[in-house]
Amino acid sequence: MAEIKKVLVVDDDPDFRGQMEMMFSSRGYEVATSPGRKEAEETFHTFTPDIAVVDLMMENDDDGFVLAYRLKRKFPDCAVIIVTNVTGETGIEFPGIDDASGWITADAILSKPVRFEQIEEELRRIEGR
Repeated sequence: MAEIKKVLVVDDDPDFRGQMEMMFSSRGYEVATSPGRKEAEETFHTFTPDIAVVDLMMENDDDGFVLAYRLKRKFPDCAVIIVTNVTGETGIEFPGIDDASGWITADAILSKPVRFEQIEEELRRIEGR
């Protein structure tokens, strides 16, 4: 039997967290959710994620970058996807992961609104590396 993958969803939007939890759970994943970076870091003590979906801007504007860095440092094999509404709020396109020149430790960046199918596509791409 295959091991159940664990997913950590971190977003200050409870609707987004709920949607992601429902979608991942319905596909057999074990899911932990958190409303912010500090709470997510507390989760690290008892939950080892294989996948993390992290909002970029939460309590602090850089929480997603900080959390992605800390996730990759503690769990190097964890697939980290940052989701953001920067483009929707500012009209400025956020650089893609290939354009980030290595300063972003996430494996992918997706603009909100994001469909679950986009996350699945990114996970297939990440796992296929």
